[in-house]
Amino acid sequence: MAKGLVIIDEDRCKGCSLCVVACPHQVLRLANDRFNAKGYRPVERANPKSCVGCATCATVCPDVVFTVYRRKRKSKRAAAAAA
Repeated sequence: MAKGLVIIDEDRCKGCSLCVVACPHQVLRLANDRFNAKGYRPVERANPKSCVGCATCATVCPDVVFTVYRRKRKSKRAAAAAA
């Protein structure tokens, strides 16, 4: 399974939570204790190790808040060849 990394531009986030609902791995949540420059509760990574880089969050976000990176795991064949 691929591993992902999601980068969030919190100052652009309006806290609509569309990404939180859409994320199939419960990686995101709305911040409870802080606000961004616009006065909204921004989205934050709640469980970053669960991210697979599917980019569903980036697809549904109306404010283009996300940058998603995806790193594929090495196959068993490639790992054996490297050893």
